[in-house]
Amino acid sequence: MKRCLNWWDLIWFGFGAVIGAGIFVLTGQEAHDHAGAAIVLSYVASGFSAMLSVFCYTEFAVEVPSAGGSFAYLRVELGDFVAFITAGNILLESVIGSAAVARSWTSYFTNLLNRPKNSLRIKTNLKEGYNLLDPIASGVLVIASVITIISTRKTSFLNWIASAINTAVIIFVIIAGFLHADTSNLSPFLPYGAKGVFQAAAIIYFAYGGFDSIATMAEETKKPSRDIPIGLVGSMSMITVIYCLMALSLSMMQKYTEIDTGAAFSIAFQSVGMKWAKYVVAFGALKGMTTVLLVARLSQARYITHIARCHMIPPWFALVHPKTGTPINATLLITVASAIIAFFTGLDVLSSLISVSTLFVFMMISAALLVRRYYVRGVTPRENLVKLVMFLVVIIGSSIGISAFWGLNPNGWLGYTVAVPVWFLGTLGMSLFLNQQRVPRVWGVPFVPWLPSLSIATNVFLMGSLEYDAFIRFGVCTVVMLIYYFLFGLHATYDMAHQQQKLPSKVEHTETIKNEGP
Repeated sequence: MKRCLNWWDLIWFGFGAVIGAGIFVLTGQEAHDHAGAAIVLSYVASGFSAMLSVFCYTEFAVEVPSAGGSFAYLRVELGDFVAFITAGNILLESVIGSAAVARSWTSYFTNLLNRPKNSLRIKTNLKEGYNLLDPIASGVLVIASVITIISTRKTSFLNWIASAINTAVIIFVIIAGFLHADTSNLSPFLPYGAKGVFQAAAIIYFAYGGFDSIATMAEETKKPSRDIPIGLVGSMSMITVIYCLMALSLSMMQKYTEIDTGAAFSIAFQSVGMKWAKYVVAFGALKGMTTVLLVARLSQARYITHIARCHMIPPWFALVHPKTGTPINATLLITVASAIIAFFTGLDVLSSLISVSTLFVFMMISAALLVRRYYVRGVTPRENLVKLVMFLVVIIGSSIGISAFWGLNPNGWLGYTVAVPVWFLGTLGMSLFLNQQRVPRVWGVPFVPWLPSLSIATNVFLMGSLEYDAFIRFGVCTVVMLIYYFLFGLHATYDMAHQQQKLPSKVEHTETIKNEGP
């Protein structure tokens, strides 16, 4: 693909990919239903976990600059099977995330037109959560895809303009929100307790999920070793601060019980007498969600392209158009799937499922980074490989234990006295008894293995804060992925690997004939 992006483009891609439906829609939903005024703490918790994952992503993006993003990193370090399961979750996250943003786009568009909630959706007798059909959401997805198919550079320019407008609206929301703040709205601060804070944190993690889009731009970045760290870490640091300020301003403008779950910021400004401001906020939110869809179309198509290059899905989806230099077939695949789901499925169903997939992928990236640092095939002694596997099992197992204890008994403490020390000892053991086999050439994660291990623990902990239904849907999707892998994906990747092994021998044989003559 064409190398046409720099760090400035990536920072704005970060803003465009991340700031959208999460902050403008899920903030109100989770403040009302789970966290109350403490929604700002939910953003701190999920932002901390996301930043740990950002460091891991950045090292991979610099060391393995590829359009495949998470899939490419995991395939290099953990093999085809783990990479495929993760790829399936990436695709699930991509499709559902785009559908969720598109549904939110319709909600704010309705608010901008000053029409009743759901008035632009078609009501049916289908099951609740699937009974409001949304043709506008599907249409927006198609339009965003057409734009990204035309040109990556033109999309970047359009994203820059839209993100600049969105940033101006966000600054307005924060300043105007604090000017109309009433601190009495912060009481009670923790109406649902700590469990509600972390449950909300797990769902609003979706608001941070777009940062991995920047990593997929590596193949089109002029200087990946310089531009990607600046783009990823820089944009996410600023976004975390912005999210916390916006969440706090919303909580101070309106009591959590009165916050609207569909267009929270617009209705909040209306409640404090700034009726005109609701249109400004709705317009800004639409701009933000439009940029999210644009960047999502870019990054998701590149995930599909790389997966298709490995023949885990038909290689037809890996084709890049010679004129536009963009993966048209991959873009069409993700667009059609997203548009169908957005047409039928409500935001509450989509948000919980996407959070499980996102947290799972980020947890796997952190584990893969530890493998990358401590294991090099053909160099690391078998004894050290066994130790590495044991320490990883201890770290992941104890993290699951901490998450399980929290989910079963949030007010208990006995389980933590076992699980937390086990996690600490597992990480300490890796630090003391294993030598790092690979040192990053340009940019690396600091405090290895502590930071990646903490990333694993926080991501697993937030997964455990989600509701039971989210894991049922996640389990069903995983089973479908496994069936596809064993029936189709496994054989396709084996055939491809077999052909690649034959290719060098054919070349060598041809050269021998040329050298020896008739």
